[in-house]
Amino acid sequence: MKKLINLTPHEVVLYANDGCTIIEKIPSSGNARVAMSEETIGELNGVPVVSFVVGAVEGLPEPQEGVVYIVSFITLQALVGTTDRTDFVAPNTNSACVRDEGGNILGVMGFQGV
Repeated sequence: MKKLINLTPHEVVLYANDGCTIIEKIPSSGNARVAMSEETIGELNGVPVVSFVVGAVEGLPEPQEGVVYIVSFITLQALVGTTDRTDFVAPNTNSACVRDEGGNILGVMGFQGV
């Protein structure tokens, strides 16, 4: 079994496939993030339109045997094609998330990788 280290700014709650049973709550242990800047590319109805420029990933620790790092979706996407590492995943908030009656995400039933 791999050790999961959460590098998102929020607790990650893992649910079983039934969507009801909590398997594990993983507190934030840091914050791997993407350096971003924005560039104004125009104007629409009097307000600016910007383009975000994605930079390097910051705060991702060195690989450790038996450890998988949980990062945000945007951080995962920024890592695609820039590293040969496979020791990170992002919460699958697309098809495997658990929501409350108001539509707020409570947790996930899986991860997405690269």
